[in-house]
Amino acid sequence: MTAMQMLITVAAAVLATVLTRFLAFWVFPAGKETPKYVQYLGKVLPGAIFGMLVVYCLRNVQWTQGHHGLPEIISLAVITALHLWKKQTLLSVAVGTLCYMLLVQFVF
Repeated sequence: MTAMQMLITVAAAVLATVLTRFLAFWVFPAGKETPKYVQYLGKVLPGAIFGMLVVYCLRNVQWTQGHHGLPEIISLAVITALHLWKKQTLLSVAVGTLCYMLLVQFVF
């Protein structure tokens, strides 16, 4: 890349970042009520995204070969139990990831 191409690339990245950060404040100003459909999406999308992530993570598990998905099942159980107990999403995801990595590296 030439120096000009690098400059344009960095400028585009900065512009995109600034635009995505401030767009919500421009579209939904502080004094104006947030539309009902945006409030609805704020309630349902987190669960939908996590559901999609579970499907994505389990899509290539070989249920009939090897360990039959045992590390994944154990990690999912740990995530579910921890989340029901503590109700802390980031904690559940972090501990579940750590659990899976430890199982794959040292147990299975």
